[in-house]
Amino acid sequence: MLEAIASNIDSFVAAAPTWGFVLIFVFMAIESSFIPFPSEVVMIPAGFLAARGELGPFSPWIGVVLSVIVGTLGSLLGAYVNYYLALWAGKPFLEKYGKYFFIKKESLDRSCAVFNRYGGATTFICRLIPGIRQLISIPAGIAKMPFASFSFFTALGAGIWSAVLAVVGYVLAKTVGDITYRELVLKGADTASSYGPWILGGAVLVVAMNIVFKKILKKRR
Repeated sequence: MLEAIASNIDSFVAAAPTWGFVLIFVFMAIESSFIPFPSEVVMIPAGFLAARGELGPFSPWIGVVLSVIVGTLGSLLGAYVNYYLALWAGKPFLEKYGKYFFIKKESLDRSCAVFNRYGGATTFICRLIPGIRQLISIPAGIAKMPFASFSFFTALGAGIWSAVLAVVGYVLAKTVGDITYRELVLKGADTASSYGPWILGGAVLVVAMNIVFKKILKKRR
């Protein structure tokens, strides 16, 4: 899917100077919902275009920062769709009719098992894991995770991932010459994937340290 979409984004790129941030918001909302759509085809070109001054009348770094903020807000909207769908419909409904929402029962069971085992912090960590990134919002809704906590962890994870992709696009704009957008997305996705384990490891370490710190405070009290 990544390669197929990457081969057809030139028309959207042409509208970037005027509608770039609107497109980033809309496509990241779609990516974060139950509709299969790779974030790499959105945020990597966003960073690339920002670096070359083609993402509105902003300096390169302001363009990158704005694209990350807008991408994160779009991801939040898509995550809310999943969250409230699960909150209102419940797991039995999704197990039976999830296929009509591109939600496979096996993926639903796996994401619910991860959430039930590790708790609400998984909405942060799993935002950095391909394949389960979008679905982790569903068990959060099923479990009726507090909305404020869900929003915080989702925004944190989505923001980090959006920033990674945008910075990759920015760096590629500074280091490569002529390149098609298909080549850009595929090369950028490979680069982001190579750093994925380090980013994920860092996120897990932060969550683990937070848990330990809370336990120490609890004992002292």
